[in-house]
Amino acid sequence: MDHFEAWVRGWAVSRATPPPVPEPDGYRVDVGLPGHRVRYLLRAPAAVSARAAAVASPGTWLKTCGPRAEVLAGLTPAWTAGETEYLMAFDGPVPPAEAPPGYSVRVTADGPRWDVLVSSGAAPAARGRVAVAGGVAVFDKIETEPEHRRRGLGRVVMHRLGEAAGARVGVLLATAAGRGQYRALGWRVVSDVVPAHVPEGAA
Repeated sequence: MDHFEAWVRGWAVSRATPPPVPEPDGYRVDVGLPGHRVRYLLRAPAAVSARAAAVASPGTWLKTCGPRAEVLAGLTPAWTAGETEYLMAFDGPVPPAEAPPGYSVRVTADGPRWDVLVSSGAAPAARGRVAVAGGVAVFDKIETEPEHRRRGLGRVVMHRLGEAAGARVGVLLATAAGRGQYRALGWRVVSDVVPAHVPEGAA
């Protein structure tokens, strides 16, 4: 299983959606949420033009691996493009990290998913989730509350998630802001990922 497939399948496990459906150009996930009815995960920009023309229904998302300019060139006016994201991978155990004084860490399991919550007293400070697909740990929903940033809590979350999943290979989808933070932890960029969607209520 390559990084792209692991990410797609692990994301579906993390979000408790139906399993991804293989398509000639990637995968389809029937998410079923308002504003996010279905998503198509495409391996390359060459598939964008045909998909963008064929599936431009409100609530449909495309996420395409490849250079932004090539992806945008295939979109029709019905689509709204988002900021470029980054598919990232890590080989090896996640570096250890301990919660600083005043913080507690709780790990919970829900079937094939694990959640980590770092708290300051009764207040949530940082959180994340991991799901395993084909032996690859797929990290998801990683976030730190603004007032608790720059205290190493993200490292704590990543370490405890990796420890819970027990997988040596990890993948995740990072924002531009998160990319530098993950690189500092030893992650590498596998591909740019360009998101686009047709908003609900669109004609």
